[in-house]
Amino acid sequence: MLSSKAWQSRTALFLALGFTSTLALPLTFTESGVASPSPYLVGQRFPDSWRSSLPAGTPIPVRYENDDADRILVTPDETASVTLIVTRDIVNSSRRVVIPRDSEITGELRPARGGTQFVAESITLPNGTNRRIDAVSNIVTETDVISRRDNPDILRGAVVGAAAGAILGEIFGRIDFLEVLAGAGVGVLAEIFLLRNRREVEVVVVRPNELDVRLQSDFTLN
Repeated sequence: MLSSKAWQSRTALFLALGFTSTLALPLTFTESGVASPSPYLVGQRFPDSWRSSLPAGTPIPVRYENDDADRILVTPDETASVTLIVTRDIVNSSRRVVIPRDSEITGELRPARGGTQFVAESITLPNGTNRRIDAVSNIVTETDVISRRDNPDILRGAVVGAAAGAILGEIFGRIDFLEVLAGAGVGVLAEIFLLRNRREVEVVVVRPNELDVRLQSDFTLN
């Protein structure tokens, strides 16, 4: 009789424990589900302008539009119009090409503190899209003095500003192989008048491939 009661007690205990465990399992899973963070991240949507923009300070490698020219000669006080070509794709942080290779940057070589600086005005992409662009180069301080004692052949491979070209023409006479840049109207004429009858001329030597052109402000393609 005692054995039967003991067996019944153990059976009741096992049933009670099993029932308790059954009740506890859903509670355990529910608590775990609340505490565990979701493995998925909610993506943020950025405006299209963010994906097609370049920040200020972005460098833009360039060359002169004429592959045969390796330098540009201007007088220290001369302003000359010039077009430079972008030599590689410029991409932003999302790896999107914002300025394609072979885009044309139009601007001017202008007198700056102790030298000459390229100041960009607009950019034309290969597909014809044209935009304003705020970019400048480093200040170029390399100079050279050209005189009648020099051989005109030293000018091969050079492009000259209108003022420098006029003075060099007076020094050497007609130079058929010389490419002359467009100048800034009245300013060029005044400088030519002041420098006429010179036997030598000082020029700033700009090497387009070595220009450090950088954006001054953010550039957005859209």
